[in-house]
Amino acid sequence: MQFTSDYISLKGSVFSFNLDRSVAFRLVAPPNYRESQTLFSVLLMNDGQDYVGLNLEKTLSDAYKDKKTIPFIFVGIEADQNRLYEYGTSISADFKGRGNKAIQYSKFIIEELIPFLGQEFKVSPPVQNWVYCGFSLGGLSAFDIVFNNSQFFGKVGVFSGSFWWRKKAYQKHDMEDRSRITLDMIKNSKHRAPLQYFFQCGTEEETDDRNKNGVIDVIDDTLDVINELQSKGYSYPGDICYKEIEGGKHDLSTWGSAMPQFIKWAFQKD
Repeated sequence: MQFTSDYISLKGSVFSFNLDRSVAFRLVAPPNYRESQTLFSVLLMNDGQDYVGLNLEKTLSDAYKDKKTIPFIFVGIEADQNRLYEYGTSISADFKGRGNKAIQYSKFIIEELIPFLGQEFKVSPPVQNWVYCGFSLGGLSAFDIVFNNSQFFGKVGVFSGSFWWRKKAYQKHDMEDRSRITLDMIKNSKHRAPLQYFFQCGTEEETDDRNKNGVIDVIDDTLDVINELQSKGYSYPGDICYKEIEGGKHDLSTWGSAMPQFIKWAFQKD
């Protein structure tokens, strides 16, 4: 009897000295992983506990069958009750103190998880088709880590990113609204790293519209980030891909529906 598989999957954990806890993860690899003599690209994902809700089993299986896709390994990093403090921006917590462990989380990814994956699995050296993605606050975290550590990554995917993250509470009629941390992080960066960006938003994620311009905040905040990246020399379209889903909500179903396109963008062969 001949046996075939769609993918290889395992769950485990690794202890982080930076976070002082064990971090659970799920790793999924193409079915030819064991016998392959080549090294695999890597897709890291925050909120790996949402693997099932995002329908990633089918998405990854389909990607592994696609001959136009570079073979890659998926690593979903699970969050725990510390999510609101470990995710955020490493340069600063927000005005309520959320994200005060984001620097430790960034160090966990760079100093501990990446070396661990390199030691234990057949992964390519960082930068060579290493991609990081996340959703909502996890998307903000992924953007922050990639933008500030471009020596390890080439691309980042941000789904409904929490780019509202700010140094002080929003004040009405603040037209510039420069208290959003990510905008100043981009503006104050010293050079344009060779990165590519994928952003996704849905038109029905919320009804909030701080500046009353007729555009919901999650879209406004994302477009402002894109504008700030353009001011640093990134091209849109080109270096930046933006996908707006009509009727899309702030939920796993919407994000999961965008994942196949994101994976094609991230790992499509030239």
